[in-house]
Amino acid sequence: MIAIRYTLFALLSTALNIAFQYISFLIYEGFLSLYIAMFVGTAAGLISKYILDKKYIFFHIPKSKKDDGKKFFLYSLMGVFTTFIFWGFEIGFDTIFENENAKYLGAIIGLSIGYIVKYYLDKRFVFKD
Repeated sequence: MIAIRYTLFALLSTALNIAFQYISFLIYEGFLSLYIAMFVGTAAGLISKYILDKKYIFFHIPKSKKDDGKKFFLYSLMGVFTTFIFWGFEIGFDTIFENENAKYLGAIIGLSIGYIVKYYLDKRFVFKD
């Protein structure tokens, strides 16, 4: 059951990430727009995924705001490595393929791989108690 929930949350966070990137491109398409969009999408996906994972995957109840902040920091730190996977695929697809939507396909593939890795990192290092 946790695998199903985790998959659904990963799909939801991926959709939010892509939607926020799309909105970012609607607002700005200038210099470094891809990187700005990836950052905006990453932030949206990170926050939503943290809330869902904390509550429904790892069943963590923070002892305080400080505890919640510490968990979010660790969760974000574990996401640095997986974000490089995601960004690498997105930038790679955007660079290699001439189709404007290729970057989104790369993002989806990179996020899929990243979320699998992230589950194990979070289980071992973030929500270990």
